[in-house]
Amino acid sequence: MNASIYVGTYAKYNNGSLKGEWLDLDDYDTKEDFYTACKELHKDEDDPELMFQDYEGIPEQFISESGIADEWFKYQEAITNSPYDAGVFEAAADLDISHDMVEELYQGEYSSDISFAQQLADDIYDIGAIDESASWPMSCIDWEHAAKELMFDYGESNGHYFRTSY
Repeated sequence: MNASIYVGTYAKYNNGSLKGEWLDLDDYDTKEDFYTACKELHKDEDDPELMFQDYEGIPEQFISESGIADEWFKYQEAITNSPYDAGVFEAAADLDISHDMVEELYQGEYSSDISFAQQLADDIYDIGAIDESASWPMSCIDWEHAAKELMFDYGESNGHYFRTSY
């Protein structure tokens, strides 16, 4: 998944040093393994108070300046065991959808709310079966308005759509 954290300590920072290292979270199976590596990295301090000074590939709800959430490793495992890529999970996280609900709520990737509304209407009402030469009902549907109404029950992030009324 390529998630990493630059790990320093508050003591070093307070003494004017940014000394630390980037640690790749994919190298650790558990939170405990990760923290053990962090403390080994800063073994020059008796009781290092870890400071996560920068990070990449980690949704904000899983990390703070001084800690990583317990859920991070469950999140990584869910991605590994899912047919969807990390981008889908990141979009779900942006919408406050738990990683364990992604497969149930994910609707797909679309270029716009309108294309999502058209596809959903076709999936439900088989609009695609209507003779393409017929102008009705396609010319009568205000797809912009339909999409706007539809989005009360759905959410979008980075082109990924999810059902949000559950």
